[in-house]
Amino acid sequence: MTDNVLAVELEGGAGGLEKALRPRGFDDYIGQREIKENLGVFVDAARQRQSALCHVLLHGPPGLGKTSLAHVVAREMGAELVVTSGPSLERQGDLAGILTGLDHGSILFIDEIHRLSPVVEENLYSAMEDFRFDVVIGDGPGARTVPITLEPFTLVGATTRTGLLTGPLRDRFGYTARLEYYDVDELRFIIERASGLLGLTIDPQATLELAKRSRGTPRIANRLLRRVRDYAEVVGEGAVDVQITRHALERLGVDPLGLDRLDLSYLEILIRQFKGGPVGIETLAAAVGEQADTLQDVCEPYLMKLGFLQRTPRGRQATERAVEHIGADALVGEQSILPNI
Repeated sequence: MTDNVLAVELEGGAGGLEKALRPRGFDDYIGQREIKENLGVFVDAARQRQSALCHVLLHGPPGLGKTSLAHVVAREMGAELVVTSGPSLERQGDLAGILTGLDHGSILFIDEIHRLSPVVEENLYSAMEDFRFDVVIGDGPGARTVPITLEPFTLVGATTRTGLLTGPLRDRFGYTARLEYYDVDELRFIIERASGLLGLTIDPQATLELAKRSRGTPRIANRLLRRVRDYAEVVGEGAVDVQITRHALERLGVDPLGLDRLDLSYLEILIRQFKGGPVGIETLAAAVGEQADTLQDVCEPYLMKLGFLQRTPRGRQATERAVEHIGADALVGEQSILPNI
């Protein structure tokens, strides 16, 4: 298995390696125990009935394994997996081309499903409920609708922004699950598994250090592991120990809590420039120099998990814990609205 993974990395680069590191079944998928158990029941029931699995909506912060879980479900069902994304389905014909090509029981995975255009979303309703796609022929009063019967299929949607989903679309999913951040022990298992697949010797303390700094996210854990391996091969002697791990993570700008340069810039600007807030997200994004969506999807969920950030009706506000982490001297003047500082 190791040789295969290394060959994939050499031939396919980072994208191929990501696929090789993905779990192949529920037994390989670490974490999200309740979701796995529920999906296991639904998969077994669908296989016994020889029917399509119910439609599934997966949501949560990026990098927690929504795409990997879709691959696992397809493999467990013994079904074809077709992968696309909301932004790539611009017209009715884009969706029609995919749906009419699905086999019985196929899994259609739509990432960023909250970014579907309204016309595509409306056409998806009948496909999900009745396995029917209505094609409109002609224009004006003479236009007519021709229904096309589809093979029963399963839609697995993934999103980081459930609040942007319309009610009619959300209600058509048979099972909705939120993926949560992983704990340190789960991330240690993930790092150990990836290290084994990569043929990498890693010290248990180095594994723990990586797990603590991976911000509860498997994708980040795997990415940091590969970068630390680079440092170990070039700067060290090949094996990954805790010293080379800390050196690499410091060079990468990842602090002991897993905050990177963007997170720290967000907090420092919020605390220094806006005296802890509250401040609107668009104003904050302009000051940081990033898109508001990036801050909302990438930075804020983890900062809120750490208790560093509050979302209030008046805007974003740093907490005392955030100020302590950044350093109390980061505050400018005595005008901060933060209490007890």
